[in-house]
Formats: sequence, C-alpha cells, structure tokens
Amino acid sequence: MDHILFLTGRLAEKSLVRVLESMAPAPFSWEIREIGLQVAALMTADMIRRRVPAPLAAQRVIVPGRCRGDLAALSEHYGVPFERGPEEVKDLPQFFGREAKPVDLSRYETEIFAEIVDAPRLDLDGIAARARDYAAQGADVIDIGCLPETPFPHLEDAVRRLKAEGYRVSVDSMRTDELLRGGRAGADYLMSLNLDTLWIADEVPSTPILVARDPGDPASLDAAIELLTAR
Repeated sequence: MDHILFLTGRLAEKSLVRVLESMAPAPFSWEIREIGLQVAALMTADMIRRRVPAPLAAQRVIVPGRCRGDLAALSEHYGVPFERGPEEVKDLPQFFGREAKPVDLSRYETEIFAEIVDAPRLDLDGIAARARDYAAQGADVIDIGCLPETPFPHLEDAVRRLKAEGYRVSVDSMRTDELLRGGRAGADYLMSLNLDTLWIADEVPSTPILVARDPGDPASLDAAIELLTAR
C-alpha cells in the first residue's frame, strides 16, 4: 500500500482531512503537511523546496492543483514522484477514481466570491474571460487575486474593466498599496483587512472584509470588528 503525502496550506488543511477521512477505506495511507502558507493555491515548487526537508517517507506526493513550478525537478530532488491534484479539495475522490457525491448547490444564503487567483499573470481579456466563466457558474462577486512578489501594473484597469462589464468586484492582497489601488479604482470589497490595516477602510469606499492577524489569533478579529463597528 502506497503512503501518500499531501502538501497544503492552513485554510485548506481541515477540509483536506475531512475529504480524505470520507474516502475510508482508501487503497493508500496518507499524511498531510501544512508547509507554512495560508492559501494552498499560492504554493510554488520553489517554496516547497525551501520549506520541505528531504528525505520524504512517502511513495507519492500530491500538491494543490494550482501549484506553480516544475514538479519534475521536485521529483528528481526528493526521489519521490510529485503530482498535481485537483484544483478543488472536494474533487479528490474523483482524482483517485471514486464516484463524486451529488451536492445540491441550487439554494444558498450567502454571497459567492470567485477568486481569479493568478490575475497578475493574465491580461485584461484573460481576466474578463475568467470572470464570465465564474459568473456563469454562479459567482456573485469576482475577486481579483494578487500574488506575492508579483507586479500587477494593470490592477486598476482590471477593476475598471470588470466594473464596466457589470460585475461586483473585490481585490484580495496582503499588500496595503494594492488594496488602496483596488479601492481607489472602484472595487466593491477589499480582502483582507486586519487590526493593523483597518486604516485602509478610512481611505477608500470599498467594503472591508476582516480577518484575524493570524489564524490562531481570533481575538484580533473580534477587536477589529468592534473597532470598525464603533466608527
């Protein structure tokens, strides 16, 4: 029986555990390793090489479907085959040949944000095409995702293009300058402000979406909510 190592981020870790446990009995044993980033979709091959020490006690390694970089080079470096899994955790059973469980998505009471996770790498037509695809699948808000250490000179133009095409738009970044640029260009929402960056909400009219300073610090989210509510 193969032992498979799954690499992931903090936000997806619990969902990954639930999906793998739901597959029992599986024809493999498994282990999950969170490599020190929040969003699994932002994982890269270079990041894995820096953060995951060799050797690996596994016969296969599965990385997120949106992981960028040369997996063949990782396979050679670690001596273990690296594979991209599906883009969505919920699709893992199908990835391993199981039947998908039907899910009723026809009724919901929340806003669906669909993130274009690689927006800086797309031109305006590519961003608009992705937005049309997401809207056709039921997205209520198109989220323009910024990338770490990746220039996004056309961020303002992307916001304006999507607004002109009738979408509600959010901008997701860890950099205050990109959040400000997105807000000033007309974004409806900004992801993600925390206790240290609440001042951005005073600079632009966008609706802020709040998060904790760190996933293990829920008290900072409560404090941010209280401060913003009191304004």
